[in-house]
Amino acid sequence: MSVIYNRVALIGLGLIAGSMAHAMRRAGLAGEIVGTARSPQTRAIAADIGLCDRITATVAEAVQGADLVVLCVPPGAMGAVAAEIAPHLAQGATVSDVGSVKRDVITQVGPHIPAGVHFVPAHPLAGTEHSGPRAGFAELFDNRYVLLTPEPGTDAAAVARLRALWEGCGARVEEMDADHHDLVLAVTSHTPHLIAYTMVGVADDLRRVTDSEVIKYSAAGFRDFTRIAASDPTMWRDVFLTNKDATLEILGRFTEELFALQRAIRRGDGDHLHAYFTRTRAIRRGIIEAGQDTDAPDFGRMKAKREPAEG
Repeated sequence: MSVIYNRVALIGLGLIAGSMAHAMRRAGLAGEIVGTARSPQTRAIAADIGLCDRITATVAEAVQGADLVVLCVPPGAMGAVAAEIAPHLAQGATVSDVGSVKRDVITQVGPHIPAGVHFVPAHPLAGTEHSGPRAGFAELFDNRYVLLTPEPGTDAAAVARLRALWEGCGARVEEMDADHHDLVLAVTSHTPHLIAYTMVGVADDLRRVTDSEVIKYSAAGFRDFTRIAASDPTMWRDVFLTNKDATLEILGRFTEELFALQRAIRRGDGDHLHAYFTRTRAIRRGIIEAGQDTDAPDFGRMKAKREPAEG
């Protein structure tokens, strides 16, 4: 691959930013990678492991002369960071992000983007339960989807250039309307995370089952819940607050389905349960056929160094 951006600025140095740095370096996509983070400790770790070519103390320094700026901060912080970097953005630069919610990010960031600067929101559907600058790895985006949600009228060349970067990082790239993105992610990510948090919380509250029993005898389903529930609490707090309407809609549908299953169990309606589980089983087969997971025993996780878990 050839260089797509001469200078990329990563604002925030967690799992996604770190993985972007590794993936861009693997494919030679950026002339220079500059990074910054609020925490001095995070900046020190990033510098120590050589995560970026340069680590700066401020966002203003980081974006200076960058032709791509990627906001890798929690959704609730996007607006404040955009306001801070706005006076320092280079003409012709592209600003993007990696947030799990898109309409709220557009609402927060969009007004701060100066004339002559392009804003192309993005969401890589990849992640693990780990966080911090040491958590990143180049393969995170391989064969994973990245959704771009540019507003109508966005410069087509800027969108194509960002698409090329993500494809160079190993991802599959598609474009989607921001509101539709938020509904889709409420189904595939946000509500499942909320359910996982709730189930782990129920186990913690159910005192007739001891903590040691929960840990020692965890079946695969509960282990997956705990993996999801170990995700970054700040990010997920912001996700639910910024994608409130779509999450509540899907949560309401989930509650209705759960009541129907409760009724079937109470009435001994095996036909209803079997038909329901047969239909949901087909979704799992579709995910495997799409190459987004494996049908290996234990989902291949016993041997995997890191488990992909979209966020």
